[in-house]
Amino acid sequence: MSGRYLLGIDQSTSGTKALLFSDRGAILHRCDVAHAQHYPRPGWVEHDPEEIYRNTILAVRKLLAETGVDRAGIAALALTNQRETAVVWEKGSGRPVHNAVVWQCQRGAAICDSLAARLEGEGRADLIKERTGLVLSPYFSASKIRWILDNVPGAREKAERGGLLCGTVDSWLIWKLSGGKAHATDYSNASRTQLFDIGELRWDEELLDLFSIPRSMMAELRFSDRAFAQTDLEGLLEKPIPVSGVMGDSHAALFGQNCFVKGMAKATYGTGSSIMMNIGDRPIRSGSGLVCSIAWGMDGKVEYVFEGNINCTGATIQWLVDDLQLIGSAKEAGRIAATVPDTQGVYLVPAFVGLSAPYWDSAARASITGISRGTGKAHVVRAAEESIAYQIKDILDLMVRESGTDLPELRVDGGPTRDEFLMRFQADILSVPVVRSGIEELSATGSAYMAGLAVGFWKDKAEIASLRASDTEFRGTMEKAVIDKLYRGWKGAVGRALTEARALERGD
Repeated sequence: MSGRYLLGIDQSTSGTKALLFSDRGAILHRCDVAHAQHYPRPGWVEHDPEEIYRNTILAVRKLLAETGVDRAGIAALALTNQRETAVVWEKGSGRPVHNAVVWQCQRGAAICDSLAARLEGEGRADLIKERTGLVLSPYFSASKIRWILDNVPGAREKAERGGLLCGTVDSWLIWKLSGGKAHATDYSNASRTQLFDIGELRWDEELLDLFSIPRSMMAELRFSDRAFAQTDLEGLLEKPIPVSGVMGDSHAALFGQNCFVKGMAKATYGTGSSIMMNIGDRPIRSGSGLVCSIAWGMDGKVEYVFEGNINCTGATIQWLVDDLQLIGSAKEAGRIAATVPDTQGVYLVPAFVGLSAPYWDSAARASITGISRGTGKAHVVRAAEESIAYQIKDILDLMVRESGTDLPELRVDGGPTRDEFLMRFQADILSVPVVRSGIEELSATGSAYMAGLAVGFWKDKAEIASLRASDTEFRGTMEKAVIDKLYRGWKGAVGRALTEARALERGD
């Protein structure tokens, strides 16, 4: 294969993908390599950073071998990554001091609770939200990094001497791909650490001090349409190419969905889900559980988003497969759900690792309510499917209210969007069109678009929009009275889960 290409890396929660893009933004080939999930305690999740890096090189090696692409024609490496997951490594050797603490992991809850009490006592309860746009939660990177420094023998002392670096997975891969020459991150990933002032666009010294994280550990900030490093991928390429288009996966998907205008929104369905709405060039602090993050940095400026994250969406269906063994594969879920007209009042609240936006309760635990003697497998499967749509509605309703912007449609992407039942129910419960992208790999594509801007494949967003593939649109048919009744039932089920969590904390 000869021509001009972009090489893409999509490093996700479950594995690493290497993708080859044409200069028209089309995916020509893809190779996947999964990595292990480690669960050392209930609610704790880890990845091996070294395995992630090895798999990145392996995925690229496989892709180059399978395509036979002219390697001299590869202009840049685009990188998108799972966010919030924190890595701490030695500056000298490049060795991680601990496994990566994954975004789903709740081990930082006690740290966050202690800081919340301290700030409340000092009359500064809103400090973190005002600076970072984020609620104080173990979901984000700061408490994860603090936990590693506090619990790995010798880590705190080494960090204080300037011997450790930290970052999200993009920073770790950039460091490794550059042979330790670049410690960098982009604005979208930085905005998810809980250590970054999204108004001033800088690491916040007071927050670093609050979390006891030395400033020397933090990465250099760069715009996504610039080069972050040079890499030859450990000799797989004859000469180094720039690493560019660096963005967190959800931000990259928003860019790939061409949500360039204020009010446009997307939902990425995966292990968890990220819902984002473009809110323009000014941050808005939500008072109702949403977070404000940076969409991307390009052309020397940033744009902002409202975001709500859900811990378990696709993971809920996988739970039915792996743990309950109720269905044979995730692909069966929609078909089985459609065999019954409703759930007969059954609701599943998938708080397996707590509830994130808009509830932000790490103590909540999963529950199934409304079971009767007539409840069958299909009702439980349907309740699991519907729980995904309800959680997304929770967040979008808040975004519309707090942004003052109507939602004309929801653009969706990710593996679970192939589930026709889920997409139709999502359109029903939202009462707006749900538009499924014709591009399956939106995060990788958005990152490639940004890298393509960096190396001159395309000149601006308008040219990128002209590349958009045809989409499938789902329109709801459910009556408003039915929607309202179903949604009231969902809110009641969530309320019971939250009440039970409080009772357990009190020892009732």
